[in-house]
Amino acid sequence: MLVSALLEKTKGDRWIWLIIILLSLISILAVYSATGTLAYKQGKAVEKILLTKHIIFVVMGIAMIYISHLLDYKYYAGISKVLMLITLPLLVYTLIFGTSLNDASRWVKIPFIGLTFQTSDLAKLALITFLARMLTKKQENIKDVKKAFLPIMGSVCVVFILIALANLSTALMLFGVSILLLIIGRISIKQIGMVCAGGLVLLMFVIFLGPRRETYKSRIQSFMHPELQHSDKTYQADHAKMALAKGGVFGAGPGKSIERNFLPHPYSDFIFAIIVEEYGFIGGLVIIILYLVLLYRCVRIVTQSPKAFGALLAAGLSFSLTIQAFANMAVAVGLGPVTGVPLPLVSMGGTSMIFTSIAFGIILSVSRDVEENNKKVVVGEIPAMA
Repeated sequence: MLVSALLEKTKGDRWIWLIIILLSLISILAVYSATGTLAYKQGKAVEKILLTKHIIFVVMGIAMIYISHLLDYKYYAGISKVLMLITLPLLVYTLIFGTSLNDASRWVKIPFIGLTFQTSDLAKLALITFLARMLTKKQENIKDVKKAFLPIMGSVCVVFILIALANLSTALMLFGVSILLLIIGRISIKQIGMVCAGGLVLLMFVIFLGPRRETYKSRIQSFMHPELQHSDKTYQADHAKMALAKGGVFGAGPGKSIERNFLPHPYSDFIFAIIVEEYGFIGGLVIIILYLVLLYRCVRIVTQSPKAFGALLAAGLSFSLTIQAFANMAVAVGLGPVTGVPLPLVSMGGTSMIFTSIAFGIILSVSRDVEENNKKVVVGEIPAMA
């Protein structure tokens, strides 16, 4: 009843709203269980504080989705220019003065309130909305190298290198989404090949000369040849596999995870492994199906959107969310090297959940426009049928 009451007050694709609510509820249950070790080590008060904080951010996220979906998506074209002007210097500032963790400067502290956020989360939103705007605006001259290709390629490569120096996995996913947008936006195969070549050169620079080159090499080697590595280097991957094995088909049961006591950050990077351990293969399959349905509903929005900007915007944001989701799950099941990518709307996170929620809100804003356009078409056909 509560879910149906909430859906009645919203606009846009109902299936996406339902998926958002289900993922949010799963998130609260999974985070509550995954933070049990911290509560044990630091006292029960920590458990209440973490859970309360997470619930607050979940509620704030849903509120941001609601607010974002009410704003006409066309306004995001203008907002994208402002976001890019803010994002580029902020990424540079983060690399130089940002809060460092594991030799990576990814976080910036927000003055007065003490919260930190990853500037790459803002950069993803900024670049995707900016690319959608540029590809739409330049359609008449889309083959022109000077007027269209160079500005678009420049924005992609600059954001890629600034993120990759501290967070290669996020940069690679964002680069992949950008290439998909270029293909949808009718950029020529030759020009897309040039962008890929430029990205490859920057990637080699980051891996072999970047400040985190040893970390990247170590993770790749640990993934490719785990049998040759010291157990410390495969610790996270090994315990994630143990969680999957203990989960079986139906799982150990809610709150009965053992690997949450050993996995670093079980409430964020490896939350999928904890879900499978507690809810089994069935629980993991439910998560996968939810993201697949999300992608399917978003593709429907893209194909039905009457405007190029709306289609590109929905495509870019939906690809970004689903690629990130499956990258997180791939790491948890051992199909990829260890990265610090959270599971959208499920992993515990503060500002990252807010930015993810805004992306969902923008997709729903495009969906709302599609619904309103379809209603106008139906109304327009009624007199002709009479």
